[in-house]
Amino acid sequence: MDDILFSRRRAERFAQLLDEANGARRHHVRSRVDGQLAPLVAVGQQLSVDPPAVEVNPDFRTGLRAMLLATAEREGLGTAPAASEPATTTARGRLLPAATARRARARGAILVGIAAGAIAVSGISAASENAVPGDALYGMKRSTERAQLALASSDISRGQLFLDFARTRVGEAAKLRGDRIGYSAVLDDMDADTRQGVRLLTAASVQRAESGSLDTLNIFVSGQRRAVSALLDGSTHVDRGRTQRSLLLLDSIRERSDTLRAAIACGLPVPTTSDALGPDPSTCPGAR
Repeated sequence: MDDILFSRRRAERFAQLLDEANGARRHHVRSRVDGQLAPLVAVGQQLSVDPPAVEVNPDFRTGLRAMLLATAEREGLGTAPAASEPATTTARGRLLPAATARRARARGAILVGIAAGAIAVSGISAASENAVPGDALYGMKRSTERAQLALASSDISRGQLFLDFARTRVGEAAKLRGDRIGYSAVLDDMDADTRQGVRLLTAASVQRAESGSLDTLNIFVSGQRRAVSALLDGSTHVDRGRTQRSLLLLDSIRERSDTLRAAIACGLPVPTTSDALGPDPSTCPGAR
């Protein structure tokens, strides 16, 4: 949680972006994390303007409340200020030292980030999970995915999310068979998500010299190949040709995974070249 959004600096910047989105003055200094936080801010605005008509699960509501209270206690929200610090008055008339006020703002932003992220991943997902291109909620669905990426704490987590999104695109494609343009566009997005996830996971595997991420890839390829192959049933000639291209990509990924696994096993140095699927290793001596 401290790695991405919930570090103090990112939390403070997230609070600034929320303020700006709600009409506050713009800050002159821009941050390199603005691009990562922007999708989550956009989701927050959409929630305010057009809240989804979805009933939040009571267990989720209870869990979120417990998480927020635990974070507030851990971060010191509500603790009394030291008598020696100069005080400032909050909007509710409570006195806070200036330094404590700044820390409280950052901590408050942390809680807002947790809540917004949890809502984005649950309520919005529930409302838009069945949306396909052309539906009113499809833009919300994709914004939620970008928010999830912004909340991810590592390249491995982001890689796994991209693969999850690729799985989601298969379900969308199944509903668009016969719509040549829409079907092809969804498969294009699916392949793009797949490549992004593969690049992140193969790079992580090489950097760590371990095959755990490659195991994740192989499991993905096996399941995804079955799901994509099912799209061939009853498809038109054009849709069939487009589907075959996605199947070829999956075959290439499995081949890259096997090559990387062999390279790690025989102790080859970290590859210096890469392509759309990530690091491109040399072949182990004696390999066929």
